[in-house]
Amino acid sequence: MLDTNLKNQLAQYFDLLKTEVTIGLSAHHDDENCKKVRDFVEEVAALSDKITLVEKELSYSPSFEIKGSFDHGRIVFAGLPLGHELASFALAMLQAGGVAPKIDASDKKRIEGLAPADFETVVSLSCHNCPDVVQALNIMAIVNPKVNHTMIDGGSFQDLAESRDVLAVPAIFKDGDFFEGGKQSLSSLLEKLGSKVDKEEFKDKPLFDALIVGGGPAAATAAIYAARKGIKTGLLAGEFGGQVKETLSIENIPGFKYTEGPDFMDQMQAQVTALDVDIMTGVLADGIHATDKQVEVNLDNGAKLFSKTVIIATGARWRLIGIPGETEFRNKGVAYCTHCDGPLYKGKDVAVIGGGNSGIEAAIDLAGLAKHVTVLEFLPDLKADDALLKKLKTLSNVTVITNAQTTGLYGDGKVERLAYTDRISGKAEEIPISGCFIQVGLVPNTEWLKDSGVELSDRGEILTAGDGSTNVERIFAAGDVSDTLFKQIVIAAGSGATAALGAYNYLMVNE
Repeated sequence: MLDTNLKNQLAQYFDLLKTEVTIGLSAHHDDENCKKVRDFVEEVAALSDKITLVEKELSYSPSFEIKGSFDHGRIVFAGLPLGHELASFALAMLQAGGVAPKIDASDKKRIEGLAPADFETVVSLSCHNCPDVVQALNIMAIVNPKVNHTMIDGGSFQDLAESRDVLAVPAIFKDGDFFEGGKQSLSSLLEKLGSKVDKEEFKDKPLFDALIVGGGPAAATAAIYAARKGIKTGLLAGEFGGQVKETLSIENIPGFKYTEGPDFMDQMQAQVTALDVDIMTGVLADGIHATDKQVEVNLDNGAKLFSKTVIIATGARWRLIGIPGETEFRNKGVAYCTHCDGPLYKGKDVAVIGGGNSGIEAAIDLAGLAKHVTVLEFLPDLKADDALLKKLKTLSNVTVITNAQTTGLYGDGKVERLAYTDRISGKAEEIPISGCFIQVGLVPNTEWLKDSGVELSDRGEILTAGDGSTNVERIFAAGDVSDTLFKQIVIAAGSGATAALGAYNYLMVNE
């Protein structure tokens, strides 16, 4: 089941166990899935004398429960926690074995105040966003004995996934009802559970020299450059990582032949943390006002922060196309990440809206899984790079329709068909589909700036000068939220460095 390298890695992790851990195995059926889970658990138990294996009756078979020697909530893995979920399993074992989760005191307090809840998360082992949710809910169960969590591998429990209309992962259920889907962090889940960061935690914050608003590569790089200049630096974000955390494979960052978005941003966070930047997560900025001497940033929990300069790097989000069914069927057939949700559409007919690089990359990924892929492009021609178009032409199960204006997504509880109009003939058409991946670009996160006086382009992007400054003194901007021509990780990082140096130069001249 586990190769030698994985066994050695897990054995090194289990050397860190402080107390005994019991694995309760429920795999009573004589089928392949039960055999695989039993083999996995038996091999794991043999790696440490602090791990005990017992037979147990659980709600799902095959599944197993992880139980430490202290009082905590129930943690269950239904199916094999391999792929991206192997890390979730290893962390759950360590935390049940007495290794405290790496969370701050504020999050710990919020978790301890949660009401009783039973969570289940349906995942795909190829989903790189799912582990964040699984690990966050497992931490809640470790900290609060009233919280239980079960990870369910949708591949092993396909009937369950279909019965719950799970068409995108992660899909989180609370007390039997659908709760939330898609990429989530510990902070965002606590927010959705009604637990906000106490504004009193911000009352003693100092006057920053540079406050960065945002958590992606532009924000992280700005924080690194500002902190290395020796000025008091803070970083405010709903969560650290930004949209890069949703990117699986990255092959165009100099010095990295290959990396993955979550790993790349984890390294950035470690670098920012090592520079003593005050990282404040779990809250969002919802207003900003500059005066002659400082900038005031209002937070969504009622608190305020003050800084001599502010660098806005709030990034962008997937653009909506504004058609019926787009929001109604989100996680019910409407998806954005092929790496996460593609496996759920194996053998099915799907559509991709958008003929740029992201759309054609999505179509190529899906072609290896889906029965048929239809690409719809509003313009007369596809705008993707030639290399992608060349690859697309080799795929026999992909159809491209140009001059197509998508008009709606329809179905009974989930997506079943897509409607579009041929822009040349004016004829209305429909395509039967099981899923639709929307890839039509990004929209900047600038709505919160409406009363700030910061000048925006007609696309909602912040207009910046060569040093990253805006039309409002003391306010700078960087990354995808700004009017940079190209939206790329390295360009966002570079503009973050520019804005930090611009803010530093401003302080040197004016303070």
